[in-house]
Amino acid sequence: MARKSRKNLNKGQSAQVAVYIRTAMYVRLSVEDNCHRGNSLENQQLVIKDYLSNKPEFQLYDTYIDNGLSGRNFNRPSFQRMLADIEAGHIDCVIVKDLSRLGRNFIDTSYYIEQYFFAHNIRFIAVTDQFDTADPNNLHGGIMLPLKNMINEAYSLDIGKKIKAQQRQAMRDGEYVGSRAPYGYKKDPDNCHHLIIDEEPAQIVRQIYQWAYDDMGISEIVRKLNEMGAVTPSHYKKATGEIKHENLIGRGKWQSFTVAKILKNEVYIGDLVQGKTKTVDHSQIKADEDNYITVCNTHEAIISREVFDKVNANLEQISEISKAKPTNPYTPNLFKGKIYCAHCGKHLNRLCERRKKKDDVYRFYCISNNRIAHNTCPGVSIREDELIRSVIEILEKKLSVALGDCLPEYYLEFAQQKERLSIITDSGVTKAELLRNQRMIQGLYENVVQGIISTEDYFSLKKDYEQRIEELSTELTSYNDRIAQLDHEVEEYKSVREDALLLNSNHQLTAELIERLIDRVVISHDKGIEIVFRFQDDYTKAVTA
Repeated sequence: MARKSRKNLNKGQSAQVAVYIRTAMYVRLSVEDNCHRGNSLENQQLVIKDYLSNKPEFQLYDTYIDNGLSGRNFNRPSFQRMLADIEAGHIDCVIVKDLSRLGRNFIDTSYYIEQYFFAHNIRFIAVTDQFDTADPNNLHGGIMLPLKNMINEAYSLDIGKKIKAQQRQAMRDGEYVGSRAPYGYKKDPDNCHHLIIDEEPAQIVRQIYQWAYDDMGISEIVRKLNEMGAVTPSHYKKATGEIKHENLIGRGKWQSFTVAKILKNEVYIGDLVQGKTKTVDHSQIKADEDNYITVCNTHEAIISREVFDKVNANLEQISEISKAKPTNPYTPNLFKGKIYCAHCGKHLNRLCERRKKKDDVYRFYCISNNRIAHNTCPGVSIREDELIRSVIEILEKKLSVALGDCLPEYYLEFAQQKERLSIITDSGVTKAELLRNQRMIQGLYENVVQGIISTEDYFSLKKDYEQRIEELSTELTSYNDRIAQLDHEVEEYKSVREDALLLNSNHQLTAELIERLIDRVVISHDKGIEIVFRFQDDYTKAVTA
Protein backbone atom coordinates (compact mmCIF):
# COMPACT_ATOMS: atom_id res chain seq x y z
CA MET A 1 0.00 0.00 0.00
CA ALA A 2 1.52 3.32 -1.03
CA ARG A 3 2.29 5.68 1.81
CA LYS A 4 0.49 9.03 1.74
CA SER A 5 2.68 12.09 1.38
CA ARG A 6 2.92 13.95 4.71
CA LYS A 7 3.40 17.13 2.70
CA ASN A 8 0.09 16.63 0.91
CA LEU A 9 -1.58 15.70 4.20
CA ASN A 10 -0.51 18.93 5.82
CA LYS A 11 -1.59 20.86 2.76
CA GLY A 12 -5.04 19.39 2.85
CA GLN A 13 -5.56 19.88 6.59
CA SER A 14 -3.83 23.16 7.22
CA ALA A 15 -7.11 25.08 7.15
CA GLN A 16 -8.35 22.97 10.08
CA VAL A 17 -5.39 23.63 12.37
CA ALA A 18 -6.17 26.31 14.96
CA VAL A 19 -4.34 27.61 17.96
CA TYR A 20 -5.40 26.86 21.51
CA ILE A 21 -8.21 29.37 22.32
CA ARG A 22 -8.93 30.48 25.88
CA THR A 23 -12.65 31.20 25.88
CA ALA A 24 -14.89 33.31 28.12
CA MET A 25 -18.54 32.27 28.29
CA TYR A 26 -20.72 35.30 29.05
CA VAL A 27 -24.38 34.88 30.05
CA ARG A 28 -26.83 37.57 31.17
CA LEU A 29 -30.42 37.56 32.35
CA SER A 30 -32.43 40.73 32.99
CA VAL A 31 -35.89 41.37 34.40
CA GLU A 32 -37.46 41.74 30.95
CA ASP A 33 -36.03 38.34 29.94
CA ASN A 34 -37.68 36.44 32.79
CA CYS A 35 -40.74 35.67 30.69
CA HIS A 36 -38.62 34.01 28.00
CA ARG A 37 -37.57 30.55 29.16
CA GLY A 38 -35.13 30.28 26.24
CA ASN A 39 -33.06 33.04 27.79
CA SER A 40 -32.62 31.41 31.20
CA LEU A 41 -29.06 31.29 32.51
CA GLU A 42 -29.08 27.50 32.30
CA ASN A 43 -30.35 27.46 28.72
CA GLN A 44 -27.77 30.01 27.58
CA GLN A 45 -24.97 27.89 29.00
CA LEU A 46 -26.38 24.71 27.43
CA VAL A 47 -26.52 26.35 23.97
CA ILE A 48 -22.93 27.55 24.26
CA LYS A 49 -21.59 24.26 25.63
CA ASP A 50 -23.34 22.34 22.86
CA TYR A 51 -21.72 24.64 20.30
CA LEU A 52 -18.26 24.05 21.83
CA SER A 53 -18.69 20.30 22.37
CA ASN A 54 -17.05 19.30 19.07
CA LYS A 55 -14.45 22.08 19.04
CA PRO A 56 -11.47 20.95 21.17
CA GLU A 57 -9.44 24.02 20.27
CA PHE A 58 -11.69 26.09 22.57
CA GLN A 59 -10.78 25.83 26.24
CA LEU A 60 -13.26 27.41 28.67
CA TYR A 61 -11.29 29.89 30.76
CA ASP A 62 -14.22 31.06 32.93
CA THR A 63 -17.97 31.62 32.94
CA TYR A 64 -19.19 35.17 33.64
CA ILE A 65 -22.79 35.50 34.84
CA ASP A 66 -24.79 38.72 35.36
CA ASN A 67 -28.23 37.90 36.74
CA GLY A 68 -31.05 40.45 36.81
CA LEU A 69 -29.05 43.23 35.11
CA SER A 70 -30.17 45.32 32.16
CA GLY A 71 -28.45 45.01 28.79
CA ARG A 72 -28.54 48.79 28.35
CA ASN A 73 -25.89 49.25 31.05
CA PHE A 74 -22.41 47.73 30.69
CA ASN A 75 -21.39 48.51 34.26
CA ARG A 76 -22.18 44.92 35.30
CA PRO A 77 -19.94 43.14 37.84
CA SER A 78 -19.21 39.99 35.85
CA PHE A 79 -18.90 41.83 32.54
CA GLN A 80 -16.36 44.20 34.10
CA ARG A 81 -14.51 41.21 35.59
CA MET A 82 -14.35 39.68 32.11
CA LEU A 83 -12.92 42.93 30.70
CA ALA A 84 -10.27 42.88 33.44
CA ASP A 85 -9.31 39.33 32.43
CA ILE A 86 -9.13 40.45 28.79
CA GLU A 87 -6.84 43.33 29.77
CA ALA A 88 -4.69 40.87 31.73
CA GLY A 89 -4.28 38.71 28.59
CA HIS A 90 -6.16 35.66 29.94
CA ILE A 91 -8.83 35.49 27.22
CA ASP A 92 -8.72 34.95 23.44
CA CYS A 93 -12.43 34.59 22.70
CA VAL A 94 -15.79 35.74 24.10
CA ILE A 95 -18.86 33.65 23.35
CA VAL A 96 -22.55 34.42 24.05
CA LYS A 97 -25.84 32.76 23.16
CA ASP A 98 -26.92 35.72 21.02
CA LEU A 99 -26.04 39.37 20.46
CA SER A 100 -28.64 40.64 22.92
CA ARG A 101 -26.88 38.79 25.77
CA LEU A 102 -23.83 40.99 25.29
CA GLY A 103 -25.98 44.10 25.45
CA ARG A 104 -29.03 45.98 24.21
CA ASN A 105 -27.37 49.40 23.97
CA PHE A 106 -26.72 49.99 20.26
CA ILE A 107 -23.73 52.31 20.58
CA ASP A 108 -21.91 50.47 23.39
CA THR A 109 -22.61 46.99 22.01
CA SER A 110 -21.26 47.99 18.60
CA TYR A 111 -18.22 49.55 20.28
CA TYR A 112 -17.29 46.36 22.13
CA ILE A 113 -17.78 44.11 19.08
CA GLU A 114 -16.26 46.31 16.40
CA GLN A 115 -13.59 48.24 18.33
CA TYR A 116 -12.75 46.92 21.79
CA PHE A 117 -12.61 43.20 20.94
CA PHE A 118 -10.82 43.94 17.67
CA ALA A 119 -8.21 46.13 19.41
CA HIS A 120 -7.53 43.39 21.98
CA ASN A 121 -7.46 40.62 19.35
CA ILE A 122 -10.52 38.97 20.89
CA ARG A 123 -12.67 36.66 18.79
CA PHE A 124 -16.39 37.18 19.43
CA ILE A 125 -19.07 34.55 18.78
CA ALA A 126 -22.87 34.86 19.09
CA VAL A 127 -24.10 31.28 18.62
CA THR A 128 -27.75 31.54 17.62
CA ASP A 129 -27.11 34.66 15.48
CA GLN A 130 -24.42 32.65 13.64
CA PHE A 131 -22.02 35.54 14.17
CA ASP A 132 -18.26 34.95 14.42
CA THR A 133 -15.67 37.70 13.92
CA ALA A 134 -13.17 35.05 12.76
CA ASP A 135 -15.42 34.07 9.82
CA PRO A 136 -14.79 36.26 6.75
CA ASN A 137 -18.32 35.51 5.52
CA ASN A 138 -20.12 36.64 8.69
CA LEU A 139 -22.12 39.80 9.30
CA HIS A 140 -19.10 41.77 10.58
CA GLY A 141 -18.72 45.05 8.76
CA GLY A 142 -22.11 44.71 7.07
CA ILE A 143 -25.47 46.26 7.77
CA MET A 144 -26.96 43.33 9.73
CA LEU A 145 -24.83 43.70 12.87
CA PRO A 146 -25.75 47.33 13.66
CA LEU A 147 -29.33 46.58 12.62
CA LYS A 148 -29.59 43.71 15.10
CA ASN A 149 -28.06 45.87 17.86
CA MET A 150 -30.56 48.68 17.15
CA ILE A 151 -33.44 46.20 17.29
CA ASN A 152 -32.16 44.79 20.60
CA GLU A 153 -31.89 48.28 22.09
CA ALA A 154 -35.34 49.28 20.88
CA TYR A 155 -36.80 46.08 22.34
CA SER A 156 -35.15 46.70 25.70
CA LEU A 157 -36.33 50.31 25.86
CA ASP A 158 -39.87 49.29 24.93
CA ILE A 159 -40.01 46.52 27.54
CA GLY A 160 -38.52 48.86 30.17
CA LYS A 161 -41.17 51.50 29.48
CA LYS A 162 -43.96 48.93 29.65
CA ILE A 163 -42.70 47.58 33.00
CA LYS A 164 -42.53 51.12 34.45
CA ALA A 165 -45.99 51.95 33.11
CA GLN A 166 -47.42 48.75 34.61
CA GLN A 167 -45.83 49.58 37.97
CA ARG A 168 -47.21 53.12 37.97
CA GLN A 169 -50.69 51.83 37.15
CA ALA A 170 -50.43 49.24 39.92
CA MET A 171 -49.53 52.04 42.36
CA ARG A 172 -52.59 54.03 41.26
CA ASP A 173 -54.72 50.91 41.83
CA GLY A 174 -53.49 50.77 45.43
CA GLU A 175 -51.27 47.74 44.92
CA TYR A 176 -48.01 47.47 46.85
CA VAL A 177 -45.12 47.05 44.37
CA GLY A 178 -42.13 46.95 46.74
CA SER A 179 -39.88 43.88 46.87
CA ARG A 180 -40.20 43.60 50.67
CA ALA A 181 -43.07 44.55 52.98
CA PRO A 182 -42.49 47.46 55.39
CA TYR A 183 -41.54 46.56 58.99
CA GLY A 184 -44.75 45.65 60.82
CA TYR A 185 -46.36 44.16 57.72
CA LYS A 186 -46.03 41.13 55.49
CA LYS A 187 -47.33 40.34 52.04
CA ASP A 188 -50.65 38.59 51.79
CA PRO A 189 -50.00 34.94 50.78
CA ASP A 190 -52.95 35.14 48.40
CA ASN A 191 -51.98 38.50 46.87
CA CYS A 192 -48.37 39.73 46.95
CA HIS A 193 -49.54 43.29 46.21
CA HIS A 194 -51.60 43.49 49.41
CA LEU A 195 -50.18 44.10 52.90
CA ILE A 196 -51.38 42.42 56.08
CA ILE A 197 -50.23 43.07 59.64
CA ASP A 198 -47.31 41.04 60.95
CA GLU A 199 -48.19 41.08 64.64
CA GLU A 200 -44.74 40.59 66.21
CA PRO A 201 -43.02 43.64 64.67
CA ALA A 202 -46.35 45.54 64.67
CA GLN A 203 -46.17 45.55 68.49
CA ILE A 204 -42.79 47.29 68.27
CA VAL A 205 -44.20 49.87 65.86
CA ARG A 206 -47.10 50.60 68.25
CA GLN A 207 -44.66 51.01 71.15
CA ILE A 208 -42.48 53.41 69.15
CA TYR A 209 -45.49 55.58 68.31
CA GLN A 210 -46.74 55.49 71.91
CA TRP A 211 -43.40 56.73 73.23
CA ALA A 212 -43.31 59.48 70.59
CA TYR A 213 -46.95 60.39 71.40
CA ASP A 214 -45.86 60.82 75.03
CA ASP A 215 -43.23 63.34 73.85
CA MET A 216 -40.24 61.03 74.23
CA GLY A 217 -37.31 62.05 72.04
CA ILE A 218 -36.05 59.88 69.21
CA SER A 219 -32.66 59.29 70.88
CA GLU A 220 -34.35 58.03 74.05
CA ILE A 221 -36.67 55.79 72.00
CA VAL A 222 -33.62 54.30 70.29
CA ARG A 223 -31.96 53.59 73.64
CA LYS A 224 -35.10 51.98 75.06
CA LEU A 225 -35.47 49.73 72.00
CA ASN A 226 -31.86 48.58 72.32
CA GLU A 227 -32.19 48.04 76.08
CA MET A 228 -35.29 45.87 75.64
CA GLY A 229 -33.54 43.85 72.89
CA ALA A 230 -36.08 44.65 70.17
CA VAL A 231 -35.06 43.06 66.84
CA THR A 232 -34.19 45.66 64.19
CA PRO A 233 -36.16 45.66 60.91
CA SER A 234 -33.31 44.28 58.78
CA HIS A 235 -32.51 41.48 61.23
CA TYR A 236 -36.19 40.57 61.49
CA LYS A 237 -36.48 40.41 57.68
CA LYS A 238 -33.34 38.26 57.61
CA ALA A 239 -34.91 35.87 60.14
CA THR A 240 -38.11 35.59 58.06
CA GLY A 241 -36.13 34.99 54.86
CA GLU A 242 -37.11 38.25 53.11
CA ILE A 243 -33.49 39.42 53.21
CA LYS A 244 -30.96 36.87 51.98
CA HIS A 245 -27.63 38.68 51.84
CA GLU A 246 -25.60 39.54 54.94
CA ASN A 247 -24.55 42.89 53.42
CA LEU A 248 -28.16 44.11 53.61
CA ILE A 249 -28.39 43.90 57.41
CA GLY A 250 -26.82 46.18 59.98
CA ARG A 251 -25.19 45.45 63.31
CA GLY A 252 -28.45 44.65 65.05
CA LYS A 253 -28.81 47.95 66.94
CA TRP A 254 -31.55 50.52 66.46
CA GLN A 255 -30.55 53.90 65.00
CA SER A 256 -32.20 57.32 65.08
CA PHE A 257 -32.66 57.25 61.30
CA THR A 258 -34.62 53.97 61.49
CA VAL A 259 -37.00 55.24 64.19
CA ALA A 260 -37.55 58.58 62.40
CA LYS A 261 -38.34 56.73 59.16
CA ILE A 262 -40.98 54.59 60.93
CA LEU A 263 -42.56 57.63 62.59
CA LYS A 264 -42.96 59.42 59.23
CA ASN A 265 -44.23 56.50 57.14
CA GLU A 266 -47.90 56.77 56.13
CA VAL A 267 -48.07 53.01 55.56
CA TYR A 268 -48.85 52.57 59.30
CA ILE A 269 -52.16 54.47 58.96
CA GLY A 270 -53.28 52.24 56.07
CA ASP A 271 -52.16 54.47 53.20
CA LEU A 272 -49.71 53.69 50.41
CA VAL A 273 -47.39 56.48 49.27
CA GLN A 274 -45.23 55.05 46.49
CA GLY A 275 -42.96 56.44 43.77
CA LYS A 276 -40.66 58.17 46.28
CA THR A 277 -37.63 57.10 44.28
CA LYS A 278 -36.86 56.96 40.58
CA THR A 279 -34.14 55.49 38.40
CA VAL A 280 -31.69 57.86 36.72
CA ASP A 281 -28.61 56.47 34.93
CA HIS A 282 -29.33 53.07 36.47
CA SER A 283 -29.21 54.49 40.03
CA GLN A 284 -32.04 54.97 42.52
CA ILE A 285 -32.46 58.61 43.59
CA LYS A 286 -35.07 60.48 45.62
CA ALA A 287 -37.98 61.69 43.49
CA ASP A 288 -39.87 64.98 43.74
CA GLU A 289 -43.21 64.93 45.50
CA ASP A 290 -45.06 65.34 42.20
CA ASN A 291 -43.84 61.82 41.37
CA TYR A 292 -45.52 60.37 44.49
CA ILE A 293 -48.67 58.26 44.12
CA THR A 294 -50.86 58.20 47.24
CA VAL A 295 -53.81 55.86 47.75
CA CYS A 296 -55.63 55.85 51.10
CA ASN A 297 -57.07 52.92 53.06
CA THR A 298 -55.41 50.18 51.01
CA HIS A 299 -54.71 47.92 53.98
CA GLU A 300 -55.34 47.58 57.74
CA ALA A 301 -53.73 50.35 59.81
CA ILE A 302 -51.40 49.73 62.77
CA ILE A 303 -51.57 53.34 64.04
CA SER A 304 -54.56 55.67 64.19
CA ARG A 305 -54.48 58.85 62.12
CA GLU A 306 -54.86 60.92 65.29
CA VAL A 307 -51.69 59.46 66.83
CA PHE A 308 -49.78 59.72 63.54
CA ASP A 309 -50.74 63.38 63.02
CA LYS A 310 -49.83 64.41 66.59
CA VAL A 311 -46.46 62.62 66.47
CA ASN A 312 -45.51 64.20 63.15
CA ALA A 313 -46.71 67.64 64.30
CA ASN A 314 -44.37 67.31 67.31
CA LEU A 315 -41.47 66.24 65.08
CA GLU A 316 -42.08 69.18 62.75
CA GLN A 317 -42.19 71.59 65.70
CA ILE A 318 -38.90 70.25 67.09
CA SER A 319 -37.34 70.58 63.64
CA GLU A 320 -38.48 74.21 63.27
CA ILE A 321 -37.17 75.13 66.73
CA SER A 322 -33.83 73.54 65.92
CA LYS A 323 -33.58 75.41 62.61
CA ALA A 324 -34.43 78.71 64.29
CA LYS A 325 -31.56 78.49 66.79
CA PRO A 326 -28.60 80.67 65.74
CA THR A 327 -25.53 78.46 65.47
CA ASN A 328 -22.01 78.95 64.28
CA PRO A 329 -20.90 76.41 61.71
CA TYR A 330 -18.63 73.63 62.94
CA THR A 331 -14.95 73.85 62.11
CA PRO A 332 -13.60 71.10 59.81
CA ASN A 333 -13.13 67.74 61.53
CA LEU A 334 -9.50 66.75 60.91
CA PHE A 335 -10.10 63.23 62.26
CA LYS A 336 -13.34 62.54 60.37
CA GLY A 337 -14.02 58.77 60.26
CA LYS A 338 -10.83 57.87 62.14
CA ILE A 339 -11.66 58.15 65.88
CA TYR A 340 -12.90 55.01 67.68
CA CYS A 341 -13.81 53.92 71.19
CA ALA A 342 -11.35 51.37 72.61
CA HIS A 343 -14.12 49.59 74.56
CA CYS A 344 -17.17 49.22 72.27
CA GLY A 345 -15.47 49.89 68.92
CA LYS A 346 -17.95 52.61 67.89
CA HIS A 347 -17.04 55.82 66.11
CA LEU A 348 -16.68 58.74 68.51
CA ASN A 349 -19.03 61.66 67.91
CA ARG A 350 -17.68 65.20 67.67
CA LEU A 351 -19.53 67.76 69.81
CA CYS A 352 -19.09 71.52 70.02
CA GLU A 353 -19.41 73.04 73.49
CA ARG A 354 -20.52 76.64 72.92
CA ARG A 355 -19.06 79.23 75.31
CA LYS A 356 -20.06 82.90 75.52
CA LYS A 357 -16.81 84.53 76.66
CA LYS A 358 -14.26 82.03 75.38
CA ASP A 359 -13.64 80.08 72.21
CA ASP A 360 -15.83 77.09 71.55
CA VAL A 361 -14.44 73.72 72.65
CA TYR A 362 -14.72 70.59 70.51
CA ARG A 363 -14.88 67.20 72.16
CA PHE A 364 -14.96 63.57 70.96
CA TYR A 365 -17.18 61.24 72.99
CA CYS A 366 -18.78 57.79 72.79
CA ILE A 367 -22.58 57.75 72.48
CA SER A 368 -23.13 54.04 73.22
CA ASN A 369 -24.58 54.69 76.70
CA ASN A 370 -27.08 57.17 75.27
CA ARG A 371 -28.06 55.30 72.11
CA ILE A 372 -27.69 51.61 72.94
CA ALA A 373 -28.11 51.12 76.69
CA HIS A 374 -26.78 52.38 80.02
CA ASN A 375 -23.47 50.80 81.09
CA THR A 376 -22.90 49.45 77.58
CA CYS A 377 -19.50 51.15 77.54
CA PRO A 378 -17.17 52.64 80.20
CA GLY A 379 -17.41 55.83 78.17
CA VAL A 380 -14.83 57.95 76.37
CA SER A 381 -14.48 61.73 76.24
CA ILE A 382 -11.50 63.81 75.12
CA ARG A 383 -11.02 67.41 74.02
CA GLU A 384 -10.00 67.85 70.40
CA ASP A 385 -7.10 70.23 71.15
CA GLU A 386 -5.75 67.77 73.71
CA LEU A 387 -6.04 64.94 71.17
CA ILE A 388 -4.23 66.96 68.47
CA ARG A 389 -1.27 67.71 70.79
CA SER A 390 -0.97 64.05 71.75
CA VAL A 391 -1.20 62.81 68.15
CA ILE A 392 1.50 65.26 66.99
CA GLU A 393 3.84 64.07 69.74
CA ILE A 394 3.23 60.39 68.96
CA LEU A 395 3.59 60.96 65.21
CA GLU A 396 6.89 62.83 65.51
CA LYS A 397 8.38 60.04 67.62
CA LYS A 398 7.08 57.29 65.32
CA LEU A 399 8.38 58.98 62.17
CA SER A 400 11.75 59.68 63.77
CA VAL A 401 12.16 56.02 64.77
CA ALA A 402 10.98 54.73 61.38
CA LEU A 403 13.35 56.96 59.41
CA GLY A 404 16.21 56.66 61.88
CA ASP A 405 16.24 52.87 61.65
CA CYS A 406 16.36 52.98 57.85
CA LEU A 407 19.24 53.60 55.46
CA PRO A 408 19.16 56.82 53.41
CA GLU A 409 17.22 56.67 50.16
CA TYR A 410 20.34 56.10 47.97
CA TYR A 411 21.43 53.09 50.03
CA LEU A 412 17.87 51.78 50.21
CA GLU A 413 17.66 51.65 46.40
CA PHE A 414 21.19 50.19 46.18
CA ALA A 415 20.32 47.48 48.72
CA GLN A 416 17.35 46.45 46.58
CA GLN A 417 19.32 46.09 43.33
CA LYS A 418 20.60 42.57 44.08
CA GLU A 419 17.09 41.30 44.76
CA ARG A 420 15.71 43.09 41.67
CA LEU A 421 18.31 41.48 39.41
CA SER A 422 17.57 38.04 40.89
CA ILE A 423 13.83 38.51 40.36
CA ILE A 424 14.31 39.67 36.76
CA THR A 425 16.49 36.63 36.00
CA ASP A 426 14.06 34.16 37.59
CA SER A 427 11.13 35.87 35.88
CA GLY A 428 12.81 35.46 32.46
CA VAL A 429 13.34 31.74 33.04
CA THR A 430 9.69 31.34 34.12
CA LYS A 431 8.38 33.25 31.07
CA ALA A 432 10.44 31.04 28.74
CA GLU A 433 9.04 27.88 30.32
CA LEU A 434 5.52 29.30 30.15
CA LEU A 435 5.87 29.95 26.41
CA ARG A 436 7.24 26.42 25.88
CA ASN A 437 4.20 24.91 27.59
CA GLN A 438 1.83 27.10 25.55
CA ARG A 439 3.56 25.97 22.34
CA MET A 440 3.31 22.34 23.48
CA ILE A 441 -0.48 22.69 23.84
CA GLN A 442 -0.67 24.15 20.35
CA GLY A 443 1.40 21.26 19.06
CA LEU A 444 -0.88 18.79 20.83
CA TYR A 445 -3.89 20.08 18.94
CA GLU A 446 -2.04 19.86 15.65
CA ASN A 447 -1.11 16.26 16.50
CA VAL A 448 -4.67 15.24 17.33
CA VAL A 449 -5.93 16.83 14.09
CA GLN A 450 -3.32 14.90 12.11
CA GLY A 451 -4.12 11.65 13.92
CA ILE A 452 -0.70 11.35 15.58
CA ILE A 453 -2.27 11.11 19.06
CA SER A 454 -5.74 10.12 20.23
CA THR A 455 -8.31 12.52 21.59
CA GLU A 456 -7.97 10.87 25.03
CA ASP A 457 -4.21 11.46 25.05
CA TYR A 458 -4.79 15.02 23.85
CA PHE A 459 -7.02 15.95 26.79
CA SER A 460 -4.82 14.12 29.31
CA LEU A 461 -1.61 15.81 28.16
CA LYS A 462 -3.33 19.17 27.73
CA LYS A 463 -4.51 19.05 31.34
CA ASP A 464 -0.93 18.55 32.57
CA TYR A 465 0.37 21.43 30.47
CA GLU A 466 -2.46 23.69 31.59
CA GLN A 467 -1.78 22.92 35.22
CA ARG A 468 1.90 23.79 34.73
CA ILE A 469 0.93 26.99 32.87
CA GLU A 470 -1.28 28.00 35.80
CA GLU A 471 1.57 27.37 38.26
CA LEU A 472 4.00 29.40 36.14
CA SER A 473 1.49 32.24 35.76
CA THR A 474 1.10 32.38 39.54
CA GLU A 475 4.88 32.41 39.89
CA LEU A 476 5.18 35.29 37.40
CA THR A 477 2.52 37.23 39.29
CA SER A 478 4.47 36.83 42.53
CA TYR A 479 7.63 38.15 40.83
CA ASN A 480 5.73 41.17 39.50
CA ASP A 481 4.14 41.77 42.89
CA ARG A 482 7.54 41.74 44.60
CA ILE A 483 8.99 44.23 42.10
CA ALA A 484 5.98 46.49 42.71
CA GLN A 485 6.50 46.11 46.45
CA LEU A 486 10.15 47.16 46.16
CA ASP A 487 9.10 50.25 44.19
CA HIS A 488 6.44 51.00 46.79
CA GLU A 489 8.98 50.77 49.63
CA VAL A 490 11.12 53.49 48.06
CA GLU A 491 8.13 55.73 47.30
CA GLU A 492 6.77 55.21 50.81
CA TYR A 493 10.12 56.14 52.30
CA LYS A 494 10.17 59.39 50.29
CA SER A 495 6.58 60.24 51.27
CA VAL A 496 7.11 59.51 54.98
CA ARG A 497 10.35 61.50 55.00
CA GLU A 498 8.61 64.53 53.47
CA ASP A 499 5.73 64.30 55.97
CA ALA A 500 8.21 64.03 58.86
CA LEU A 501 10.07 67.14 57.71
CA LEU A 502 6.81 69.07 57.37
CA LEU A 503 5.57 68.02 60.82
CA ASN A 504 8.91 68.83 62.48
CA SER A 505 8.98 72.28 60.88
CA ASN A 506 5.53 73.56 61.84
CA HIS A 507 4.17 71.04 64.42
CA GLN A 508 0.71 71.25 62.85
CA LEU A 509 -1.72 68.57 61.75
CA THR A 510 -3.77 68.83 58.59
CA ALA A 511 -6.53 66.59 57.28
CA GLU A 512 -4.31 65.63 54.34
CA LEU A 513 -1.41 64.66 56.63
CA ILE A 514 -3.70 62.58 58.85
CA GLU A 515 -5.19 60.84 55.81
CA ARG A 516 -1.73 59.88 54.52
CA LEU A 517 -0.25 58.72 57.83
CA ILE A 518 -3.07 57.48 60.08
CA ASP A 519 -5.55 54.65 59.59
CA ARG A 520 -7.37 55.03 62.91
CA VAL A 521 -7.05 56.51 66.41
CA VAL A 522 -8.38 54.43 69.31
CA ILE A 523 -9.12 56.18 72.61
CA SER A 524 -9.82 54.55 75.98
CA HIS A 525 -11.75 55.70 79.06
CA ASP A 526 -8.57 56.96 80.74
CA LYS A 527 -7.67 58.95 77.58
CA GLY A 528 -5.09 56.45 76.47
CA ILE A 529 -4.37 56.89 72.77
CA GLU A 530 -3.41 54.13 70.33
CA ILE A 531 -2.68 55.03 66.70
CA VAL A 532 -2.79 52.57 63.80
CA PHE A 533 -0.51 54.01 61.13
CA ARG A 534 -1.02 53.76 57.39
CA PHE A 535 2.71 53.71 56.65
CA GLN A 536 4.55 50.51 57.49
CA ASP A 537 8.14 49.57 58.30
CA ASP A 538 8.48 47.09 55.42
CA TYR A 539 11.24 49.13 53.83
CA THR A 540 13.05 49.26 57.19
CA LYS A 541 12.91 45.46 57.46
CA ALA A 542 14.07 45.14 53.84
CA VAL A 543 17.31 47.08 54.32
CA THR A 544 18.13 45.90 57.84
CA ALA A 545 17.56 42.21 57.12
